Parts: sequence; C-alpha cells; structure tokens
Amino acid sequence: MHLTDPYVRKAQGRGYRSRAAFKLLEIHEKDDLIKPGMTIVDLGSAPGSWSQVLREIMSVKRNGDVGKRVYGKIFALDILPMEPIADVDFLEGDFREEAVAKALGDRLGAERVDLVVSDMAPNLSGVESADAARMLHVCELALDFALAHLKPQGSLLVKAFNGSGYSQIVETFKRHFVTVAARKPPASRAHSSETFLLGRRLKPSKKV
Repeated sequence: MHLTDPYVRKAQGRGYRSRAAFKLLEIHEKDDLIKPGMTIVDLGSAPGSWSQVLREIMSVKRNGDVGKRVYGKIFALDILPMEPIADVDFLEGDFREEAVAKALGDRLGAERVDLVVSDMAPNLSGVESADAARMLHVCELALDFALAHLKPQGSLLVKAFNGSGYSQIVETFKRHFVTVAARKPPASRAHSSETFLLGRRLKPSKKV
C-alpha cells in the first residue's frame, strides 16, 4: 500500500483492511445499495474491507446503547483466507469450483438474497484475449449465482474491466436485469480500466 495514496490513509484511519472499502462506499452513496435487514453475499471478500463496510452500514444501535448489532445477514467467500469479522459468515474456497458454489448455496438454504457484491478478479496474464475470457467467466459465475439466489427486486454488483469482452458482459446483464449501470467510483484509480457493473431488479424469466 502506498502511504501517499489518500485512500490508503483514510482506510487506515477508519480501520478498513484495504482502500477498496471506499469503492463500495462511494457506489452505495450514489445508488443506496445497502440497507439494514438485508441478506447480502460478498464474493471475493478477502481481505475483508467490503464485508466491513456491509457490517458497518447494517449495524443498528440497540435501545440507545453504544454497542451495535447487525440487522441482517452477511455471507462472504474467497479463495484466500480472511481474518474473521464479527457477524460475517465466511467460507474459504474457489468460487469457480461447482462444489464451492454449492456449499455457499447450502449455507443460504432457502434464504433469498437482496444483494450480491463481487470484487472478484482472475489472475491476469497480460494477454488481452485470454484475460477478457477469464474476466467474462468470473462475471458469469457471479451472475449465475445471483440468478439462482436473488430476490426479484435484488441487485448484483460486479467488478469488470473495460476492453475486450466488456460489451459482452454488459449485454448479458441487460438480458437479466431491468436496469444496468456502469460505475467508476472516485476510489478506483483513474489509470485503471476497472469499472463496476450494477444490475437491479431481475427480469421475469422466460419459460420456453
């Protein structure tokens, strides 16, 4: 982390595990994504800054006490280990593996989800066509999970990269969500092609 980066300093000051926390915060401030009482899944959660933000926004004071409790449920998953966060149900595993995605679904049970957020990104090789295919695959996995578990009014937020394959991801989102918007929060470095796609409200499934 670069200490000259103002977001790094802000993250340290507020106890966030990485500057990425502000990307989710800034998107939330624009789109009012996160509310107490929700059931939310955080994909690609390590080191945990997005789960920290979710927990913070979903915490409510009890009877005016200083102590807070989480109103709602937070499930998190990553291929890397993550230091525990209170009230966050974490599963370690590779989301690209069907068994891991199923294990996360099993934890949810019959619970329908209000919001899926994904900061997942594959290891990039520098070969544009190969990297585009990997990114598309990761986005499609998050979308498949969301389609299986979201409430009809639910939302999906995923990381994507402008470039080859990006328009394909956008079109895929538009097939499934009533509204689709691209977000480039100020905390996302200007020189990065990173962007976030937000799909809201599922379209009714067409039965063939």
